[in-house]
Amino acid sequence: MKKIGIIAKDIPRAHDAVRKLSKWLTAKGRKVFLEDRTAASLDLTGHAPRKLPSLVDMIIVLGGDGTLLSAARLVADSRKNVPIFGVNLGSLGFMAEVPLEELYGNLEKALAGKLRADERMMLFASVIRKGKTIAEHTVLNDAVVSKGTFARMVSLEVSVGDDYLTAIRADGLILATPTGSTAYSLSAGGPIIHPALHCFVVTPICPHTLSNRPIVIPDSSVVRVKLLSRSEGASLSFDGQVVTALRQNDVVEVKKAKYRVRLIKHPTKNYYEILRTKLKWGN
Repeated sequence: MKKIGIIAKDIPRAHDAVRKLSKWLTAKGRKVFLEDRTAASLDLTGHAPRKLPSLVDMIIVLGGDGTLLSAARLVADSRKNVPIFGVNLGSLGFMAEVPLEELYGNLEKALAGKLRADERMMLFASVIRKGKTIAEHTVLNDAVVSKGTFARMVSLEVSVGDDYLTAIRADGLILATPTGSTAYSLSAGGPIIHPALHCFVVTPICPHTLSNRPIVIPDSSVVRVKLLSRSEGASLSFDGQVVTALRQNDVVEVKKAKYRVRLIKHPTKNYYEILRTKLKWGN
């Protein structure tokens, strides 16, 4: 790996880490490509985020899971499946596995091709209005239909493929990948799903009828969610970072994406150890 991209969260700790990391990589004979916002924080010239994956052999993300989610969407959109090396600068990171103090030893192994990359399923979510697609994104965690700022619930009709599933009144509905099962879906009562499984989960948010429970479905399925009620601020969020306003009778369609993201694994920590640590099991 000769060409390395860097995307960092816009915080002083990340800026300092980028300066040191860039010098270290250059000394190792690597060419460094900074995402433009990251470069601007250091008064350097960078590259447009959408172009970065096509220029590099690996992307290092300095931040947390939110920063990594943004990078994953960029990689998926580029259709060049470069691996992502996540460095956790926050307090809770399920995907950014490597802490800053372990960066250089693990990065040395990654550059030498000695670390394994896990492939993670992504979802492709779109909003269809009167037969036309008005918004679409690939997501690593989830696509979430949410009610607006008004107190009243939204009414939704949910189908899986050509089969009607249910009508639901709730604060919203989460459609999450196995990776995203430990995010918003978990907070809403959804199950934890191992990332190696070929499925995704549909999780109601505060449903009016308590028998409306999360359901895990095969990743070959196409889920359609129709907004039946007047929108009054209802929206669809993609990984909690990009939002599209919904109108009455809009249809949200969610299916497995064509592309999978590759996350470089920590050499010693396994998935269950990360769960124990992040969720404080046994404490």
